[in-house]
Amino acid sequence: MRGPARLGVGVRFAAVALIAVTLAAGWGPARAQGQTPVVYVVPIEGVIDLGLAPYLQRVLNEAAANQAAAVILRVNTLGGRVDAAILMRDALLRAPVRTVAFINTRAISAGALISLAAETVAMADGGMIGAATPVTIGTPGGAAQPVEEKTVSYMRTEFRATAEARKRSPQIAEAMVDADVEVAGLSEKGKLLTLTTEEALTHKMVDFRAGTLKEVLARLDLAQADVRELPQTWAETLVRLLTHPTLSALLLALGILGLIIEIQTPGFGVPGGLGFLCLGLFFGGHWLVALAGWEELLLVAAGLVLLVVEVFVTPGFGVLGLLGIVALLGGLSLSVVGAGATWEVLLFAGGRVAAALVLAVALAAAVLGALPRLPFGKRLILDRELTAGTGFASAPPSDQRWLGTRGAAVSDLRPAGIAAFDGERVDVVSDGTFIETGTPIEVIRVDGNRIVVRRMTVDRRGGTDGS
Repeated sequence: MRGPARLGVGVRFAAVALIAVTLAAGWGPARAQGQTPVVYVVPIEGVIDLGLAPYLQRVLNEAAANQAAAVILRVNTLGGRVDAAILMRDALLRAPVRTVAFINTRAISAGALISLAAETVAMADGGMIGAATPVTIGTPGGAAQPVEEKTVSYMRTEFRATAEARKRSPQIAEAMVDADVEVAGLSEKGKLLTLTTEEALTHKMVDFRAGTLKEVLARLDLAQADVRELPQTWAETLVRLLTHPTLSALLLALGILGLIIEIQTPGFGVPGGLGFLCLGLFFGGHWLVALAGWEELLLVAAGLVLLVVEVFVTPGFGVLGLLGIVALLGGLSLSVVGAGATWEVLLFAGGRVAAALVLAVALAAAVLGALPRLPFGKRLILDRELTAGTGFASAPPSDQRWLGTRGAAVSDLRPAGIAAFDGERVDVVSDGTFIETGTPIEVIRVDGNRIVVRRMTVDRRGGTDGS
């Protein structure tokens, strides 16, 4: 009986173990399903700038660390910087969490690339997506200028690759960038493609329609999710401000202006400090958004060193000065462009940097010209003329007593020689003529350590007079 008894105990133990495993297997999902899912919301609104890229990356990292159910981009933008959009596009394609773009109501230009990079796209009624031809910003107040074909080709490839990665129509994505791409039934050749909500749904560039964020969550089966919107940090807000094209150009001009004024004034004071502060803010902001790196900093430093050597060490202006200007322009230009920069973009950036430098030089000339007239400026800028009448003289005071004195040449003056005045031998210089020994002479001026004399002639009455 022991055998069957032991067998019965074994069967009962196995049954209990099987029930325990089954309960454990069922209990795990039950607990996971009981947890509230977390959804992060990122506003992509207004102008797309470089400060948005690190902000989006930070949200994606935090969402992945907290095992969030999704990250929703609330998109309403007319576009912005291409390099910023490319950085955000890459971050979305690499994201380990589910990404959703909710277009309410516009995703134009850079906003279209960001939206297409999301795993899921929702769109509100009356929305639109497209019109993504890259342009360059013209002069202040002027219209934007079209770019060359190679830049358009690069952006067309970015849109096509993004659409392919998300299983959307590559041809429609290309037509948003290049007017030469024709899509039957949607766009004619020569016109950019912009899709409405209905068109985007019909051609599967958008996954579903939603009017509000709640509707988006409901379609994602996340109606009860814990929705979190992380605010931008002060550092990210500051970076967005410092990398704004207008402010960055102003910081660059003020930085160069401060250094120029500092070089022209004695000691080290306020202009130099402000100059280094402005340049530090310029490079600091672009460093944080991965535009400026050690290469750009070293190139700018080398340019400044070459210019200093050219000005203070070598005479004139030659090869060192030219190399310094090229290095300075190159380093600063590379610091304001990002991913996807073509030669056209680099040249355009170089032109803006050159304009800022010219503005700085012009302002420096104006400030240095007006500074001596200001009360506090007189203590910083030396007068242009240091005359003997104001107490600045290099001649010994004892030589001034010979002015107007008459005597005779003791040696031939060719033009330098020796003369005698009141029995005292003195080194003198003639006024440019040869004077023989014994000729009567007169001191006409004292220039530094030079006593200048001239010949005296004898009149008919036996007197002397200066010739």
